[in-house]
Amino acid sequence: MKLWKLLAATATAAVLLATPAMAQTRIALVVKSLGNGFFDAANKGAQDAAAELGDVEVIYTGPTSATAEAQIEVVNSLIAQQVDAIAISANDPDALVPVLQRAMDRGIKVVSFDSGVAPEGRQIHLNPSDIDLIGETIIKLAADYLPEGGDVAILSAASTATNQNAWIEAAKEAIPEKFPNINLVSVVYGDDDSVKSTEEARGLIAAHPDLKAIIAPTTVGVVAAAQVVTDQDLIGEINVTGLALPSEFKQFIDNGASQAVALWNPIDLGYSAIYLANALVEGEEAAPGATFSIGKVGEVTLDDTNSAAMAAPFQFDASNIEEFSKIY
Repeated sequence: MKLWKLLAATATAAVLLATPAMAQTRIALVVKSLGNGFFDAANKGAQDAAAELGDVEVIYTGPTSATAEAQIEVVNSLIAQQVDAIAISANDPDALVPVLQRAMDRGIKVVSFDSGVAPEGRQIHLNPSDIDLIGETIIKLAADYLPEGGDVAILSAASTATNQNAWIEAAKEAIPEKFPNINLVSVVYGDDDSVKSTEEARGLIAAHPDLKAIIAPTTVGVVAAAQVVTDQDLIGEINVTGLALPSEFKQFIDNGASQAVALWNPIDLGYSAIYLANALVEGEEAAPGATFSIGKVGEVTLDDTNSAAMAAPFQFDASNIEEFSKIY
């Protein structure tokens, strides 16, 4: 009998040792859509943060199409899984509020990053950079290569994307004072879909024969527009610029379809979002004026809407695109 008990105890111990311990904290990184290089890079940073923090598991998830309805389904699933926190880049600032409020009512911490949720639907929002600075930057990227000015158009992501709309409004405000020779002729939306973005870029070129630049503050749209300019032999006539991943966009700097683009580091963005979500799980309070550590990236201080900005956009051109395309 004693031998049987000893063998049973030994077997139980062996099973426990063989079973990997579950992370104490599970944080879901919910992106606008899967298969987007920007968010894949953000996930790399998120996983790095989890490894640094220890006992943290990052669940990388999102819909296949960039819609609020699809994200709501994802969030409902995460509520059922009883995750500890959700860090989300929203396809719509308002439509996601009810489901995220439900998550918070269940004790789940909510951080929005990149594209924000209305304040009542989250505890913290992390902007990748200052909104006004991004708006000014995307116009400057075009204006720097148009010494005499000219017609430009913006190819955005979804018409409901919080960050895109804020950047575009900031860009419009910057033009009269800082870029008076720039004429913004149109704003169109490609929904972060490469096929629709391609169609919209073609439409802009057809509708505006004097177009000098297409500005796409979306990594999907900027690639689509640059490909259209390349395919239509318009290199040197229309400059494509905006926000781009170096690894995806290097070919268009190389072939001259674009002179320069900009972006913050999406790896740092995902990394920082996880640090903020984990801080909330550990009991830190989100309140105006509160300062949070974001690990090796530094720290951020919340404004009166519990939002914070990470860093200024960084410009990529022929002088450095090769180096950064190997990183992200």
